Amino acid sequence: MRTSDLIASAVSNTFRSKTRMILTILAIFVGAFTLTLTSGLGTGINNYIDDTVSGVGASDAMTVTKSSESGTLAPGQPSTEPREYDPNAVSSGIPGMTVSALTPDDVETIKSIDGVLQVDPVRTITPDYIQAGDGTRLVASIGSLIPGQSAVFAVGTEPDADSDSFEVALPAAYVEPLGFADQDDAIGQSVTIAITDADRTSHTVEATIVGITEEGLASATGSSILVNTSLDDALFDAQSTGLSAEQADLYASATVWFDPDASDEEIATLKESLADEGYTGTTIADQLGMVTTVIDGIVLVLNAFAIIALLAAAFGIVNTLYMSVQERTREIGLMKAMGMGSGRVFTLFSLEAAFLGFLGSAIGAGIAMLAGTAISSALAEGFLADLPGLTLIAFDPASIGAIIVLVMVIAFLAGTLPAARAAKADPVESLRYE
Repeated sequence: MRTSDLIASAVSNTFRSKTRMILTILAIFVGAFTLTLTSGLGTGINNYIDDTVSGVGASDAMTVTKSSESGTLAPGQPSTEPREYDPNAVSSGIPGMTVSALTPDDVETIKSIDGVLQVDPVRTITPDYIQAGDGTRLVASIGSLIPGQSAVFAVGTEPDADSDSFEVALPAAYVEPLGFADQDDAIGQSVTIAITDADRTSHTVEATIVGITEEGLASATGSSILVNTSLDDALFDAQSTGLSAEQADLYASATVWFDPDASDEEIATLKESLADEGYTGTTIADQLGMVTTVIDGIVLVLNAFAIIALLAAAFGIVNTLYMSVQERTREIGLMKAMGMGSGRVFTLFSLEAAFLGFLGSAIGAGIAMLAGTAISSALAEGFLADLPGLTLIAFDPASIGAIIVLVMVIAFLAGTLPAARAAKADPVESLRYE
């Protein structure tokens, strides 16, 4: 019997007992359905995290701050305890939180550390308010994008870093409070940003709205307004009026770039070198590592339940094929009496098991994709509407193919025992079987 005939015969034999076949396929279906959904859940969440990582920053950069001293408050520390005054403390950009400032000497020290390729100081600009026309004055903070970062725009574009005109992108939450009808109406309109200098003199700068940003899980700008380089310089100069160059050149943090091919050990060594000099380095992996670890752990547990369901289905396949071998004993004897080898008999029953696995997994994966897509769309319009860009359950074709192949392999292995029994059958004894 040729291989094509073996496959055709295996497919045909699968449908001999339809009730038994349907029950076996249902058992496989449950496992494949669950495994596909949990895999899609992991893919959707991890895709969202990967997308937002680009908003947080590049993987070959770390944020460096001066290690906390007694008079400063580092990010994450409580602010309830009295603190000693630190003349070098500057705003961290988070209301009520300060960090020990980096000076130009600190920047030069960081540049001299082995493994540091480039240092970009991050200056802090603290405006008083933002206002559209004579509307309500709203408290605002300034955000900026470093190379490797990106923001998600609902409408419009990112402020042009090379433009001489003052351009700004607003968070979506500011559109209506500023008096604009909608996001499209805000594009092209002017806003006023006020900032007070060291002499308590208020300065105002007019800027044009070019984009509206969405707030993501790890947005680079969060609820801050995004400005281009020209506007950033104008606001910083206004804020620094009355200060000496030494007083103005204080930075809340610095972005340190290192080799993109650096290993984990080399990055750890760089952090230790920074710590020895009195600085703290935090990479993107440090910020998101715990989140991804927890998500991967949850998905792994869910997948374990699906695998258990598939193993239970494997026993159903064994039972189905054992009964099939029992019922077809005389047929097996006839095939062997006509010259069909034991290997061919083994292959025939193994193919039947694999085909059962294919049917159950393909149907389970297909229905899981339909259900997952519908659930994800419903959640995106309701419960998860505040997380734009999140597709909770997403399906990767390679993962779906791997699940189907995995189930077929499990079915094949489950079918080896009854297939081996059929292959070992004595043709004479089988023909006498009643």
